Order: sequence, then C-alpha cells, then structure tokens
Amino acid sequence: MIIDCHGHYTTAPAALQTYRDAQLARLADPARPVPSEPEISDDEIRQTIEPNQLRIARERGTDLTIFSPRASAMGHHVADPATAVAWARVCNDLIYRVTRLFPANFAGVCQLPQVAGEPLDASVAELERCVTELGFVGCNLNPDPSGAWWTSPPLTDPYWFPLYETMTELDVPAMVHVSTSCNPAAHTLGAHYLNADTTAFMQLLMGDLFGRFPTLRLVIPHGGGAVPYHWGRFLGIATRENRPPIETHLMNNVFFDTCVYHQPGIDLLATVIKPANILFASEMLGAVRGNNPDGDFPWDDTKRYVDQAPLAAQDRARVFEHNIRRVYPRLDAALTARAVG
Repeated sequence: MIIDCHGHYTTAPAALQTYRDAQLARLADPARPVPSEPEISDDEIRQTIEPNQLRIARERGTDLTIFSPRASAMGHHVADPATAVAWARVCNDLIYRVTRLFPANFAGVCQLPQVAGEPLDASVAELERCVTELGFVGCNLNPDPSGAWWTSPPLTDPYWFPLYETMTELDVPAMVHVSTSCNPAAHTLGAHYLNADTTAFMQLLMGDLFGRFPTLRLVIPHGGGAVPYHWGRFLGIATRENRPPIETHLMNNVFFDTCVYHQPGIDLLATVIKPANILFASEMLGAVRGNNPDGDFPWDDTKRYVDQAPLAAQDRARVFEHNIRRVYPRLDAALTARAVG
C-alpha cells in the first residue's frame, strides 16, 4: 500500500473562498452580518476531487492520502479568535465530507484555530472534536501563527503544552506546517515554508520537549527544509551547545516527508536521514504544480523519485506505508479494521 501523508484541499469549491471573503469583510466592517456557512453539495465535492487529487493519485499509484485544509489559507495571522474558530470548523467539516465520500482514498487531518498570542484552548477543543467525532488522524500545527513575523515562543515552550498533552492523550501526531507569509521579505512557498521547517527543527534541538512528552510525534514537511542538506551543521551545533546526540534526542519523535521535487534532493534525504524517519508525501496540487521541462513529468510526482532513491526494498516499503502507519496509529487502526472487516 502507498500512503501520501501530505495532501491539502487546494481545489475546494469556490463557495469556501466566498465564505472566507465574507468573514474578512465583516472584520473590516463589523456592521456586516455574520456570514452563513457555505452551501456545498456532495456533487461539488466530487467534481473538485475526482478529476484532480483522486485522478492523479490513481495515475501515480497512491492508494490513500492524509488530507487537510489548504495550508496557505489557514490564515492564523487574522487576529480574531471567533473568526479563527468558525473558519477552522468550516474547513475541517469539509475535509470530513471528503473522507466520507471517499473513505478508501482520504483520511482527515485538521486545521487548528490558532491566533498569534492567544491561548490554545480553542485549538485543543477543535482537535478533540475532529479526532473523537470526525475520525481525523492528526493535525497541522503552525509554529508561527503571526505569518512570518515569529512572535510566538518556540515549540519547546510551555505555551504549547496543552496541545501536546491532548495530542498524546489522543495518540495523534502533528505536521508542523505554517500558513501564509505576511512579511514581504519571506515568500510564502519558497521561503517561509522552508524557513519554518528548519526553524522548528532547531527549536526542538535546543529544547527537551520529548523528555517531557516521550510519545509525541511531529512531522516536519518539505523534506525537513534545510535540515538534511545541513545535517553536519546541526550535529556540530548540538555538540557545541552540549546538547544530547540528535539521534536519541529527536529522531525517535521527529519525521521528515518527501515533498522534495527533484531526484538529487530525494537521494540526499534518503542518504542522510534514516529510512525509519522518512514518510512518503507529495503535497500534490500544492506549492509546485506543472511539469519539469527537463523530464516532462510533474514536479510533485514524488513517487518516481522515491522509486529511484538509494533505498533497499524493505526500506522503500517503510517509507511508502509502514512508517506512516506507525506515526499515525489511528490511521493504522482504521486500515486494520477495514482489512479485517
């Protein structure tokens, strides 16, 4: 089985964005009415999924995608908690409907209603709702809800502990995934995302989060940002700063996905990072769309890169399936129950 651990509903029906525009318009003019939730039919969902994510996954040989709302649209920089709660709920309910219409092809991961500087109570409540009521298998956690201004404490700070406590109780992981950049010096897709991946890893290196939460699991997307490429730098800094060895300090709890869009990058990832810490992913129809002109195949067809990476057959199977089922045990339980049933 091939599982893609990183998919977003980037093709959601237009009514979702209309609802978001109405939310933001009301924040600018409170005299406007509270917008009604978008009316989206099952047929509209099918029309946006079947010719897009589902068709392409089938063509490329992917069996199931772990699916979440569009990351760049999470909009955690919008400084209104009530708006964040309503927006997350609408987006997560839409993902739930996708998983109900295509239960063999998609598993849900939730957006959290984070707001920079605000407590995480609402995020904890939404995580609990999505896991216990909607059957979701994880969440996306934004380490910088300010939108590339980095006003929040590091991921190792007690500020985040209420969320980690709930994650460990529910036995779900988080993908550490930022949203849009509000900083003109940091391009959302080419800079902010990769900066955040690298920054998150460095925060974890300098703290002792997994000493307190030994079963907590975090997925750093986009191949880990700069981490694999600069692995020696991180090893050296850990030594200089008298930190524990990275392999025991972090790598029982931290995983990188394969959203890397060229063969040398995947080869580097597979050479530097142990296969047990790599999860197959494509972020298909996400940041990098279109074909590579040198090969005339899609940039985000990451399966072809993993197929050719320097991995033993058993390690390739771990990357494609077994590691993901280990990191997402609720998904594993659902797949096991489905097979038994």
